[in-house]
Amino acid sequence: MFKILAVVALASLSQAYKFDRYDLFMPNVAPKKMDEYLCTPVRVNFTRHYYIVGFEPNASMDTAHHMLLYGCKTPGNDGSVWNCGEMANENGDETHSPCSEGSQIIYAWARDAPQLILPEGVGFKVGGDSPIQYLVLQVHYLHVDKFKNGVKDRSGITLRYTEQKLSKSAGVLLLGTGGRLKPMSEVHMETSCPIEENKILHPFAFRTHTHQLGRVVSGYKVQNHSGEMEWTLLGKRNPQDPQMFYPIKDPSLTIKKGDIVAARCTMFNTHNQTVSIGGTSKDEMCNFYLAYWVSDDEPLETKYCFTNGPPSYFWETGFSGFLSLNNIPDIDASTL
Repeated sequence: MFKILAVVALASLSQAYKFDRYDLFMPNVAPKKMDEYLCTPVRVNFTRHYYIVGFEPNASMDTAHHMLLYGCKTPGNDGSVWNCGEMANENGDETHSPCSEGSQIIYAWARDAPQLILPEGVGFKVGGDSPIQYLVLQVHYLHVDKFKNGVKDRSGITLRYTEQKLSKSAGVLLLGTGGRLKPMSEVHMETSCPIEENKILHPFAFRTHTHQLGRVVSGYKVQNHSGEMEWTLLGKRNPQDPQMFYPIKDPSLTIKKGDIVAARCTMFNTHNQTVSIGGTSKDEMCNFYLAYWVSDDEPLETKYCFTNGPPSYFWETGFSGFLSLNNIPDIDASTL
């Protein structure tokens, strides 16, 4: 039985509007094995719109490797909790994705990142006739030894939301790669995303994510001037820092149809074996999240942009429909 997002006590967010809070926490779960992913849903009231304006994490990196909050049209399962591991389950346990339809990520947390409050007048529209009819919390549990002694977990996120209609609709574009890292080598894992929808994006925050081998993750707006590329930094960070959403370098910057969003993860594989992209702590990831808003419009229909990564895709060469890029800021993209 899914819960309905309910109104709770009012508190002041600003002079412009009031906000309520809703706790979306794991319902006293006890993960059984290392690198287990668990999901729990909430059904949003479909009779009205809500606008999520802030995220307050209730978690510790000692327990949760990372948390993702998905917006779904329909969830991946009809239970109160399910195994939603991203990789094949070696034990044969039944797994389901976070969403079965209409998947998009609206918030991500890792490494004891603090709360995120959206800019004034910006919110993620959920419920009503929006594409987001369910919110699904996913928690990746790395170490599970303490749960063997009967300890239960309530990691999760307190959502700040308002019922007042907001004119600036928030969205998140996630860029990432597949691929693999050769042993004892520096590797650039690169991805790009052409903006093909006729919308004006106002980026306001970015987030980086790798596992242990990432050292710099950088994201750029790229404009194609008759074949010559102009690069403008959106933001870059050491992914070993708290993996929060950081402010965009230039808050006045906009992205429009015909522009390209590009990201690079500079990785150092210090192991004697190849490391591949994957969902466990022994694997790697290369992700760049771009949070943006659009005025009096819906966010991008495109929610995810992934390339095959090395050795198949690099910015300079392109691959299988991806445009090759030039004038690459090679040093800037890999140094802080």
